[in-house]
Amino acid sequence: MLMPKKNRTEIYEHLFKEGVLVAERDVVAAKHPELENIPNLHVIKTLQSLKSRGFVEQNFAWRHYYWRLTNEGIQYLRDYLHLPAEIVPATLKKPSKPEGRPRGTMGDRRGDGPRAEGGRDSYRRVADKAGEAGAGSAPMQFRGGFGRGRSERQ
Repeated sequence: MLMPKKNRTEIYEHLFKEGVLVAERDVVAAKHPELENIPNLHVIKTLQSLKSRGFVEQNFAWRHYYWRLTNEGIQYLRDYLHLPAEIVPATLKKPSKPEGRPRGTMGDRRGDGPRAEGGRDSYRRVADKAGEAGAGSAPMQFRGGFGRGRSERQ
């Protein structure tokens, strides 16, 4: 498809920077949501061309195309955009700080809850339990049959 080289270069730069690209299957859209001033059709056709050459892998789900760069695609875009080998896509960068819930020390704990006043001993209160819980602790009673086996007494 004929398109301005500026558009193709901007698509390649965005793909290399992020490592992935998403586009809705809407060829009449005036512009791509992530790339300003570039029609969605240009993005789809450019990435379709890269897919046919094996530079990106494509998935399609729920009217959206999902593309991710392969190693050959990274090398091709480096050559096309004249980038050094030190620059890598965002999908290959390791996060500098682990994301997730921060882990604190024992001193950082809040003071509410059953364990706040002591340790395990205060949590398991022996005085509250009668020791009669469990199987066989209650006296057994036999009151005749229930249901079908019940005799008719009145």
